[in-house]
Amino acid sequence: MTSTDQNPAVPVAPPAARIRTFHPRRGRMSGRQTDALDRLWPAYGIDIAGLDGPVDPAGFFGRDAPVVLEIGSGMGDATAAMAAADPGRDYLAVEVHTPGIANLLDLAQRHGLRNVRVARGDALDLVRAMPEGSLDAVHVFFPDPWPKARHHKRRIIQPEHVALLRSRLAGGGTLHCATDWAEYAESMRLTLTADPELYDVHDGYAPRPAHRPVTKFERRALTAGRPVFDLIHHRSSVSPR
Repeated sequence: MTSTDQNPAVPVAPPAARIRTFHPRRGRMSGRQTDALDRLWPAYGIDIAGLDGPVDPAGFFGRDAPVVLEIGSGMGDATAAMAAADPGRDYLAVEVHTPGIANLLDLAQRHGLRNVRVARGDALDLVRAMPEGSLDAVHVFFPDPWPKARHHKRRIIQPEHVALLRSRLAGGGTLHCATDWAEYAESMRLTLTADPELYDVHDGYAPRPAHRPVTKFERRALTAGRPVFDLIHHRSSVSPR
């Protein structure tokens, strides 16, 4: 029996709050976006905070197909373009920016994309609820770089989070990250290569893959002279390294 059991008056410290890797955001919405959110959210939206118990990502789509998790889908243009070009896989986008959520719902309807669902909330909470090996790919494109050193603990690409994301990949599944922040890119590279169950066929930064659409955000980065870094790693039960 512990001392706490012996004396119920001794307070028990609550579990430490998880550090968020994102800024909660709302923002202004156009009439079109507001209408899309009102009409389409009940059928295609997922409130992560409202999920109860384990989650099978394939269950959101009503079919048995590989699932790609998009963490931080922004305004949804890239996600919609990839889903349209890849109808054999399902795209589960996670975002906290309400106009971006609404815009992706609108894009999915306008282009007839049945393989898109949009989740609102903390992507890591959603991933924790998924079974191991349930994802075909995880995309983390242009996450917040949290440039100040005291905020680096908020970055999504760090060892604990990478281990979680990798565990949800099927064997041979892909963890694809991209950033225009050079210091963060090097931190990503070191973190990903240090994971014992991930391997990198490119041995460093990957050539920009044609399947990743160029977004407005990326064009602004390139115009400003910031190079873009892609890192593509795969899960294997036995690393070829």
